[in-house]
Amino acid sequence: MSFHRYRPRLPGGELAPMPWPVSLYRVLNHVAWPLEAESGRWIVFLDRLMIFLGFLVFCEHNEVDFHYLIANRQDMDNLLTGMPTYLILVEMQIRCFQLAWHKDRFRALLQRFYAEIYVSEEMEPHLFASIQRQMLATRVNSTVYLLALFNFFLVPVTNVIYHRREMLYKQVYPFDNTQLHFFIPLLVLNFWVGFIITSMLFGELNVMGELMMHLNARYVQLGQDLRRSAQMLLKKRSSLNVAIAYRLVLTHILRRNAALRDFGQRVEKEFTLRIFVMFAFSAGLLCALFFKAFTNPWGNVAYIVWFLAKFMELLALGMLGSILLKTTDELGMMYYTADWEQVIHQSDNVGENVKLMILVTLAIQLNSRPFFITGLNYFRVSLTAVLKIIQGAFSYFTFLNSMR
Repeated sequence: MSFHRYRPRLPGGELAPMPWPVSLYRVLNHVAWPLEAESGRWIVFLDRLMIFLGFLVFCEHNEVDFHYLIANRQDMDNLLTGMPTYLILVEMQIRCFQLAWHKDRFRALLQRFYAEIYVSEEMEPHLFASIQRQMLATRVNSTVYLLALFNFFLVPVTNVIYHRREMLYKQVYPFDNTQLHFFIPLLVLNFWVGFIITSMLFGELNVMGELMMHLNARYVQLGQDLRRSAQMLLKKRSSLNVAIAYRLVLTHILRRNAALRDFGQRVEKEFTLRIFVMFAFSAGLLCALFFKAFTNPWGNVAYIVWFLAKFMELLALGMLGSILLKTTDELGMMYYTADWEQVIHQSDNVGENVKLMILVTLAIQLNSRPFFITGLNYFRVSLTAVLKIIQGAFSYFTFLNSMR
């Protein structure tokens, strides 16, 4: 069914270029990635059936993972061995299937992004190159997450070498899962869950990053156009219509600004719940991962790589959020430095000068509050919020280590 999954297109109809993590996300994650708008009824029905079966698989994993925690509740070391996989399973079940419920809305957001916001390399090579530099951390993070998944996938190899029948994750089943007719299907489900979780982790991060950084580039472009317009009008040395022309330019800039803010609010609506869930689970997950890595580094290589991936994921998202916050915050100051006072000084039309000053005042008021992505309005996505999570995680680790 991968050929029925939505493939973004540019306004001209050609296929939009997608970074490799997003392309991999589209291929691997049938639960989260939307279908094409013109998909037939049977394709939609089959997709929803697969989502429902996938939800049941996640519920089954949830039960056996939690059963492992209950069985080892008296042993802190074993308890914390199973804790990270259980936490990420619950987090991904909420995030992934919440997105599956709103697939059409997500597709509409991507369609609008590529139609209105996307900055192409051909039209704006410098801005595009800047976006690629900003997204470098998310690309590296995707690679580290794949390495973490690879470490878990080494379990079948060790099973063959040492003649064992262990699952990829720490699980306790209510029956003998080592019997071959149970073991093989359950191991396959382990692999499937691993692909869904990992692709969701790095895929959604890259999608959010692309949306935020291209939106950020459009805001940068907005400021450049405003300053350039004022300079061009002042060079004409016209004293009669300069205020009228500048007012028309400023009105157009404000409309573009309103469209960008509306798109940003759509992004906020789409991701706010999933960001809240991600941040809510992050402190406990980082704590458990670091505890396992610290207490037995050679025996927990998978947890070390996973810790690095999670750490980088939070820092990358926080950095991107801070970039967008800083740009939109500076946008409010842009109107103070847009040379409108020089336009008024050069213009002889008093009535138009008054109208221009009123419009400038309105523009400053409208942009007095920067735009930022939040987690259900509880926090802003920024490096400050990420550092607080990391600080909390290490506080939990200190407490657990003292108990140990």
